[in-house]
Amino acid sequence: MHTASLERPNAAERAFIDQVIISRTGHPGALLGILESVQERHPNKYLPLETLEYIAAQTNTPLSRIYSVVTFYALFNLQPQGDNTICICRGTACHTRGSRNLLQSVRLELGLGLEDASETSEADKTLLTTPDHKFTVRTVACFGQCAMAPVVEVNHRICGHVNERTLQREIRTVERESY
Repeated sequence: MHTASLERPNAAERAFIDQVIISRTGHPGALLGILESVQERHPNKYLPLETLEYIAAQTNTPLSRIYSVVTFYALFNLQPQGDNTICICRGTACHTRGSRNLLQSVRLELGLGLEDASETSEADKTLLTTPDHKFTVRTVACFGQCAMAPVVEVNHRICGHVNERTLQREIRTVERESY
């Protein structure tokens, strides 16, 4: 997961991380809160490896534990994210109601192409960001909103009973709001 360019936290970022650690230490879920705050502050809404290493050192937590937390929770990102996120549920209820077609449609709509040969399993996680970094498209195993299937999350807003037309309308709305 190491990117070509190292992204070591600068002095201001280290000071922010230190302050977050101080404010969260001793509270339930401290590590989750620290990681969430640090990711939210990053301009690309992700946690670079060097940042995880710094947090591990400052909290005296093994890097392997931090990495396992970050990879377990879908909330955390190890790659830079686009300005807007579209997250498509791939759970059973959503799949049977057309979420695969929604994923293919949004990939084509945003110029991300169709699935390649390496994406063989329906359960594979998808994480793609447009070259202009305006959109990240991802999948999740389940949102737990099965009665509203198929479900899509657009910029952290849950949309239920989505079809290709409503998803295209959501994308257009986000594009208009971004300008």
